[in-house]
Amino acid sequence: MAPPQPEELRKPSPAESREWTLRFLQALGVDESLPASAERPDAYSALIRALLSSATVSSSPAPRVSCTLLVSSAVTNSYNTLHGGAVAAVAEAVGMACARAAAGDKEMFLGELSTAYLAAARLDVRSTVYFPSSILPNRSLFVFVVSSNFLNNF
Repeated sequence: MAPPQPEELRKPSPAESREWTLRFLQALGVDESLPASAERPDAYSALIRALLSSATVSSSPAPRVSCTLLVSSAVTNSYNTLHGGAVAAVAEAVGMACARAAAGDKEMFLGELSTAYLAAARLDVRSTVYFPSSILPNRSLFVFVVSSNFLNNF
């Protein structure tokens, strides 16, 4: 007996594609309005600062920033683990704090950020994050290494 023929896949019509896309966006909450606090110019910074607590900055002998990060439902993905974008946002914010501890209040920007994940931080997990910096001599370049220890991750 011959195996059944697979159903022939057809390309959806433009109307079907529009309908599927609209349903997807509505499921994400595109029709809901943002709270007034999200319209403020510093809303992004306030969101990132709200994730961090127990922040300490030391400038000697080497600049170092450490803080505690609590994984809340506001920054988790559908797997209830810390969203990758939140990891990068926290690394950027605290990395800039470390750069300011080392160089003072100079004009600076983040040139490149690379992130590698070894294990996902789960919802309601508290993590201590350390940001030691290395300053390359005779340059205005800072290299940051981020180390995080997640407690009760499993």
